[in-house]
This record gives sequence, C-alpha cells and structure tokens, in this order.
Amino acid sequence: MKITILDGYLVNPGDLSWSGFEKYGEFKCYDLTPKEKIVERIGDSDAIFTNKCYITREIMEQCPNLKFIGVTATGFDKIDIDAARDLGIAFCNVPAYSTDAVAQHTFALILELTNLVGRYSQAVKEGKWYESEDFTFYAGRLSLLAGKSLGIVGYGNIGKRVAVLAEAFGMTVNIYSRDREAAIKSDIVSLHCPLDSNNRGFVNAGFISQMKDGAILINTARGGLINEPDLVDALKSGKIAAAGLDVIGVEPPVAPNELIELPNVIVTPHVSWLPTETRGHLIDVCEANLKSWLEGGNLNRIV
Repeated sequence: MKITILDGYLVNPGDLSWSGFEKYGEFKCYDLTPKEKIVERIGDSDAIFTNKCYITREIMEQCPNLKFIGVTATGFDKIDIDAARDLGIAFCNVPAYSTDAVAQHTFALILELTNLVGRYSQAVKEGKWYESEDFTFYAGRLSLLAGKSLGIVGYGNIGKRVAVLAEAFGMTVNIYSRDREAAIKSDIVSLHCPLDSNNRGFVNAGFISQMKDGAILINTARGGLINEPDLVDALKSGKIAAAGLDVIGVEPPVAPNELIELPNVIVTPHVSWLPTETRGHLIDVCEANLKSWLEGGNLNRIV
C-alpha cells in the first residue's frame, strides 16, 4: 500500500503530525506539488490526499494504480468526481470540520470593525496614550453589537453557528432564505453560502443597492460571491461603511488590488479554517476516511 500527500504544507506546516498514516503502508508527504509534477509524484500510489491540486480525468488515467483520493478539505471542486466514478476510484472529503473556526473568525472580523482593537492598539504603540490629556483618547468610532441586526446568507452548519454567536451578543438574526428583505437590510450582512455557477458575483450593485446605508459586509465563504468592482464603488461612496473579508476572488491576490487597499476594508488571507485544533481534527478525519475505505467502509465517501 502506497500513500502520498501532494500538498501537506497547507494543512500542516510542521506543527502537527502525519504519523498516523504510516501504519497503513509506505507513506510520503510533499509540502507542495506543482501542476507539472502531479502525475510523477502520484506514480504508483494506491491512495492520495490533496488540498488544492487539480486531479483531472487525464491525471487519473495516467495513474492506473490509484484507487483512493481524499481531500484535506470539505469542498471538492478540484477533483473530477465523474472521472473518479467512471474509473472506480473512491473519493472522500472532510465535511463540516471548520464550522466553529469559521464562525469564530466571522466574529473576529465583525469585532475588529466595530471595536477597532487593532487601530487602538497601534495608536497606543505609536505613543498617543502617553500624549493623552485624559485617561483615554479617541481614535475612531466604536459600535455596539447589542440591538443591531445580522443578515446571514447561507444557513448551513456555519451560518447556524454564527447565528448562535450573534444572539449571544444581543443581535437580531435575519436568515436570507427565510426573509430575504430583512437579511439584506440588516446592519451587518455575512456570507456563508457555497459558491456555484448560479450565485457567482451575486453581491453586485443591485444587491448592494438594497442593503441598508452604512451597513457592514462580511465574507468568510468564497470570494467569488462578490462582484469586487461593485463592492469597491460602494465602499468608496459610503453605501457600505466597511467590509471584513477572509476571501477574495483571486487567491493569492495580484498587486495592486484596490479592494485590499481601501481604508475601510480589513482582509485576512483565507485563514478562518487555520486554528491548530481544527487542522488536527482535519488530519484525524482524513486518516479515519482512509482506514474506513481499507476496511470496506464508506466514511465520508462521496464516490
């Protein structure tokens, strides 16, 4: 049995262990694999795991020993599922592993925009508190979440978890699938839906025009949900007061990127899923998927 991980660095940059996989056979983990080396590195592997490598029909056909593909993620848009089915290759993912992490990051973005912790901390480090004539000083407008409304677009596991956190802060939660108008008109609108051909760029000028003036937009889902030029226009005009983004349309971004550089935007580099505990759980589930397949089971099996 030969097991290969094509891009293990994305999940485990060195702070966790892949040792659990070694008991199932010959094991090899590459940090990253460029497109032109995918076939070579799969070679005669029986099982592979990947996060971002595209595994196409052509690649599968060039690796006739391949019997199992696992993604170290929930989404599987980079795997040709139909080809795997046609070729009799098992495929597994890791569903809902990042629910708590993404919900937590959603509120990290919201709180940064409402409490300006980073801005105030930087002002203190720059000496402004030393210079203050009183016990405090003003470096930006803070906003209370209690009494505000949160519109949630995408009410799956993550959306539901975000709703629980919002209610704990005393917010009113409006679910887009239940009351579209109320959700769009909320003080904060947070995206938690998967990206597909039907909703790509749906947060556009038309959607934004229906939002409450001065609302905040949060996106921890997929960058492609937003028409970025339209968002830039809305942020410049003040129609949208601020945005907190963990994802953008092209990752990594190409410089210069006007959206990233706007002063009323905070951006993190797609890190909402990165807590150590979350990645450790992800690795454990990947191992469990492999073990289940070897024993004839179907744990998290899509094909």
